[in-house]
Amino acid sequence: MDNSDYSAIGRRIQTLRKRKGYNQQELANIIGKSLRTVQKYESGEIEASIAVVNQLADVLETTPTFILGYETDIAPIKSLADVMNFLFHMEQVSSLDFSIDVERPPRSERWQCSITFKGKSKASDNADMCLFLENWEEQRMNMRAYGSPEKYRKWKERTLAYYASAAVECVEPEELDPDERIKKRIAYLNKIALQDGEE
Repeated sequence: MDNSDYSAIGRRIQTLRKRKGYNQQELANIIGKSLRTVQKYESGEIEASIAVVNQLADVLETTPTFILGYETDIAPIKSLADVMNFLFHMEQVSSLDFSIDVERPPRSERWQCSITFKGKSKASDNADMCLFLENWEEQRMNMRAYGSPEKYRKWKERTLAYYASAAVECVEPEELDPDERIKKRIAYLNKIALQDGEE
């Protein structure tokens, strides 16, 4: 985040603090920080750590994502096309590498599809995606076992807040001339053939 983000975060903290009726010293005492530190958070002089943002969210009865200014609301999902469109956008993220695995009869008894992120891929965000998916499945299992929806909501908010500043670059597929396209296609097919031979 840059300094303008710190200022916007500080303004949100100040607004929330005033709404709760705390002065800066009272908030400082509640979160175990000095008055000067709270003043610096609110003025945007320093960045509040994600742990402090989570603590402030609890104290000020809001969400970490609101304090950070991350918009969690997305366009409403009204059709399966909306879900598919999100997946099309995901393939433009240059720091992610995933495969789509398909099993279907007659080659398999099951018909199932999955999207796989290899955690040890050279793609810089794959390990984070694997950690997220692992944690998400654990949280989903807790919910299926009648865990607390509030605990799940807090986990979701804190996860989004943690990754809100992890910017990604999206790239469109490049247009190639026919000769270059053929060269790249041959190289790709050779790579796939080598991987199949290693398995």
